[in-house]
Amino acid sequence: MKALRETKFSLPGQTAFYRGKVRDVYSVGNRLIMVASDRISAFDHILPRAIPFKGAVLNQMAAYFLDATRDICPNWLVSSPDPNVAIGYRCEPVRVEMVIRGYLAGHAARTYAAGLRELCGVELPEGMKENDRFPEPIITPSTKAEEGHDEDISREDILARGLVSEEDYIRMEAYTRALFQRGTEMAAAQGLILVDTKYEFGKLDGKVVLMDEIHTPDSSRYFYAEGYAERQARGERQKQLSKEFVREWLMANGFQGKDGQQMPVMPDEFVNEISERYIELYERVTGRTFVRDASDDPESRIEGNILKAIQ
Repeated sequence: MKALRETKFSLPGQTAFYRGKVRDVYSVGNRLIMVASDRISAFDHILPRAIPFKGAVLNQMAAYFLDATRDICPNWLVSSPDPNVAIGYRCEPVRVEMVIRGYLAGHAARTYAAGLRELCGVELPEGMKENDRFPEPIITPSTKAEEGHDEDISREDILARGLVSEEDYIRMEAYTRALFQRGTEMAAAQGLILVDTKYEFGKLDGKVVLMDEIHTPDSSRYFYAEGYAERQARGERQKQLSKEFVREWLMANGFQGKDGQQMPVMPDEFVNEISERYIELYERVTGRTFVRDASDDPESRIEGNILKAIQ
């Protein structure tokens, strides 16, 4: 399978194009056509090699969860005419990401280990260790930076800076908790723990709607439920399904995205391992079998399916 590094389509009625870290985004009328490439990023850097099937995994998993949560919250997705493509309504993005955490992991764990007991205005209980479950999930928002790193921000600062109205923030917070609860239940049914995730919202016709992907390995962290308690009791690392292992490989090879650091060369074996892990996560999380497209020309397949959908 040829990995999809990028697309360069010229679609009928196209008015704009934007290339993100992972997605190529085409504007046609009031719709956005998002092509999930096989690019992979870590530490705010796009890695030099694309990962076969990664884009299809992300796109199909996001569509799966967006369809499964429409009863909770309206979302931007209209259709997915190709394994790598999502077509949806253009929304006005809210410049706040709603991060919700059920466990003391990742950024929250690093904050805690540094001795801090507050994150985004939320008090953290004493006596916790990494990967312990919070008494109840906490919401720790971040700003959505146009460039550079997102920054932690409290509910109070969001409202004080007028980033979103209080009415919309209350709605986003309620959606976030309900979506996380649904994601937690769906993960548990597959023997997994949804550890933390983020949601991005926008406005469409004056209403708050869910945008982008949800509950994918690029936006979420999963633990295996089996053996979780035993590993915690022994102080062992948790077995997880996320792209954290990519960050760990980069760190072990001397790269954390800091100035002066050189991106390590990714050998074929590691690229294949990443690909297989993404497929494993898709199948484990959704309970569905991932269909591998063996096409040598994914760009033509994708363009053809987009043209059929928009015509």
